[in-house]
Amino acid sequence: MEITTVSIVGLGALGVLFGDHLSKHMPWETLRIVADSDRIKKYRRDGVFCNSKPCDFNYITPDEIVLPADLLIIAVKYSDLPAAIEASRNQVGSETVILSLLNGISSEEIIGEAFGMDKMLYSVAQGMDAVKVGNRLTYENMGKICFGAASTDESSEKVEEVKRFFEKTNLPHEVVSDMQKRLWSKFMLNVGVNQVSAVFGCDYGGLQKEGSTRSTMLAAMEEAMILSEKENVNLTQADIEYWLRILDGLNPQGKPSMLQDIEAKRHSEVELFSGTILALGKKHGLTFPINQMLYGKLKAMESTF
Repeated sequence: MEITTVSIVGLGALGVLFGDHLSKHMPWETLRIVADSDRIKKYRRDGVFCNSKPCDFNYITPDEIVLPADLLIIAVKYSDLPAAIEASRNQVGSETVILSLLNGISSEEIIGEAFGMDKMLYSVAQGMDAVKVGNRLTYENMGKICFGAASTDESSEKVEEVKRFFEKTNLPHEVVSDMQKRLWSKFMLNVGVNQVSAVFGCDYGGLQKEGSTRSTMLAAMEEAMILSEKENVNLTQADIEYWLRILDGLNPQGKPSMLQDIEAKRHSEVELFSGTILALGKKHGLTFPINQMLYGKLKAMESTF
């Protein structure tokens, strides 16, 4: 199957970032942004901007009857996932391939339970330094979508279909042989970068320089690495070094998504990060004091919203 139609659910930072890119490499009508009617009215009235340029998107509502998409990209916050699944139902057919760009390690299974795991590829978005304020997104580094089968024991024609489509549309990507490990690896990064940035109120520049903030970030990541061994994923110090190289190449003025949430007085994905670390730690009889501290501070910050 050749991928010719794409539906995107979620017009946050990643939805705008990759949607804007695809809109420049596909016929207008073949890229759909799925949103409720009130959001569509707002998007059309106020516009959506990427690096100061207006995005020209084809909006459709969830109840609009259309042919299923060849590729469905879900790019929402974890708390919005149930609504996103419902909004996606008319986009999914027997041959649809689904990519989830959500943070964490569980969204693929949740989406797969709704639509079938045979439609899922595992994926993460990494390396971007996008900042979204209101209806305006800015970035210097676009990053890429990494995707593949869940483990090295699997191969899939769907992987090749998506690879060919991303090559055709010049979308930066990487096929990863063991996506379960990459998901955990990105989770480890978020546990450190997102949470520490939000607690200490610092941009990427504050995490790039040596000091207590970077040390706290590394300590939180090391706790996730220890936990991964208990979950038979087995991250190592080499995985931490991999992410540090990416982090240190980002725009110093860029901000992780959790800091953007806290600054906008939105509830964050703390349950997805340290909340998951602490829950799995309890399962294995382990304590993680750095993540416990970050969890407490973030919950206290959110209680004031």
